[in-house]
Amino acid sequence: MTTIAVVDYDMGNLHSACKGLENAGATTIVTDSVKEMERAEAIVLPGVGAFDPTIQHLRSRDLIQPIKDIIASGKPFLGICLGLQILFEGSEEGSEPGLGVVSGMVRRFRPEPNITIPHMGWNQLHLTQPQIPLWQPLPHHPWVYFVHSYYADTADPTLTAATISHGTQTVTAAIARDTLMAVQFHPEKSSTAGLQILSNFVALVKSQSLVGAMGR
Repeated sequence: MTTIAVVDYDMGNLHSACKGLENAGATTIVTDSVKEMERAEAIVLPGVGAFDPTIQHLRSRDLIQPIKDIIASGKPFLGICLGLQILFEGSEEGSEPGLGVVSGMVRRFRPEPNITIPHMGWNQLHLTQPQIPLWQPLPHHPWVYFVHSYYADTADPTLTAATISHGTQTVTAAIARDTLMAVQFHPEKSSTAGLQILSNFVALVKSQSLVGAMGR
């Protein structure tokens, strides 16, 4: 059974994320223990709320450097919503530094006539890396569910795995680099497409574990 550690720092929709992963065949462990994260085959970092409290909660549990080390080790990692944003260097929402795993900043949507901030509800992804395992076998423009006022502005556009349009603004909705993946939307709330994405992540973790076992 594939074991995935879901990081517990009082800022995530843990139950829904766990249920989606378990439906895809994974065993989830909700934890703030670094040892349990290191033993798990993958990490999921969900998050709802604001940037600064998220960083502060992670720091209070001494999780910032361990999470960076786990990502650097190549263990599959999936960030969800704020779990994407905190990977960046910082945010216009607050003053705390981000993890800096990805170069770039988190920025607020520009006000425009006839758009709402926060961006809340269903929107269509444009898959800019359609070949990655996370998107198989989704259509090129799947509908997924968002709740956010800020978006990730990556300094390296090759990391962008999907975008969305909100008004005249086209912004990053997902990033991917090797085994590091993160999405701005909520797959656990995104019906069939979201459950497929979680299932794809579990399948990727299983394949990575198999490759690792064969190499030992």
